[in-house]
Amino acid sequence: LKEENASLRSKINKLQIFSETQADKMRKLERKLEENKIKEEKEAQDLEAMVQHVEQNLQLMTKRAVKAENNATKLKQENALLQVQLKNYKTENEALRSGQSASLAAVKQNADLALQNLLTVITNSRSSIKQLVSGAESLQLVADLLRSVDRIAEV
Repeated sequence: LKEENASLRSKINKLQIFSETQADKMRKLERKLEENKIKEEKEAQDLEAMVQHVEQNLQLMTKRAVKAENNATKLKQENALLQVQLKNYKTENEALRSGQSASLAAVKQNADLALQNLLTVITNSRSSIKQLVSGAESLQLVADLLRSVDRIAEV
């Protein structure tokens, strides 16, 4: 019985040591798991912040594109108005040439002024159209970036 007792105590000691070793391993793994959870939470927060930043940029670019579109429409309307004025000035110029109206110099001055205004509007229209195209390209880039962010989030 003493031998068996000693043998069982030895086994119990070994099992206690083994149990403590396993408990230590378990605590280390639990700490590691907690560290990983914290790390993943931080990464998720960072990703969320990035997504919000991209969304804000997208909204800003959308506003800019709408503004550029409105500006282009306004400039096109102004361009059409100036073309009508130019046509009227040309008609008046022809009338002056035939001797039906005021002096030729005034008509020429009006036509030159209309032409200058028309050229200014055309130049401004081109600039606004370029801005609109640039805004559309930026929106496409942001959309592609959002798709990439979605893929990253899925992974």
